[in-house]
Amino acid sequence: MNNSDLQNPELSIVIPLYNETYNIEPLYKEIIKSLNSIIIFEIIYVDDGSNDNSHLILDNLKKEKFVKVIKHNRNLGQSFSLLSGVKEAKYETIVTLDGDGQNIPGDIIKLIEVYFASKNLCLVGGIREYRKDSNLKIISSKIANFVRSSILQDKCADTGCGLKVFNKEKFLSLPFFDGIHRFLPALFRGFGYNISFVQVGHRPRIHGISK
Repeated sequence: MNNSDLQNPELSIVIPLYNETYNIEPLYKEIIKSLNSIIIFEIIYVDDGSNDNSHLILDNLKKEKFVKVIKHNRNLGQSFSLLSGVKEAKYETIVTLDGDGQNIPGDIIKLIEVYFASKNLCLVGGIREYRKDSNLKIISSKIANFVRSSILQDKCADTGCGLKVFNKEKFLSLPFFDGIHRFLPALFRGFGYNISFVQVGHRPRIHGISK
């Protein structure tokens, strides 16, 4: 695959994180390895009021010319972190993934291939094929996804997957509320934008605890 295959995409990768000291650098290295030779991108870390040593890792990474770090003085949650990152993005195509290392950066290619193959898609979401979480978390998520999908008819089996690709302008045009990150497929579809989904991998959390 080369740049011409993907129409020379430019991506702003937004990664919200909270107390992920030991996951930040391994995830960064994996992103670079997966994308550096074929895609123009920036990485925007949103430190959502971490009180561990995340700032030490981020202070070192932000020396890279394509890395931005946004810091919240207190923990505002994933939705506000997403909004902060998207507002600072310089590219129109946004990629989001979680900062805990459970999303696989190599899967970004799968999503953007689908996203750029169609001229009218505004969002492509990941669907975790085999989740590597506790049984309680998986069951709770399945129930929540079923109830939400039944009511909103967003045809999304896994809205909680952090790996998504979407249009910056369209996202910022949506009515913002705390928790919006869980309803992006429904909102994009509800406002008349075309969306699609791609199966992606999922890994167990190695460091830290689930937020």
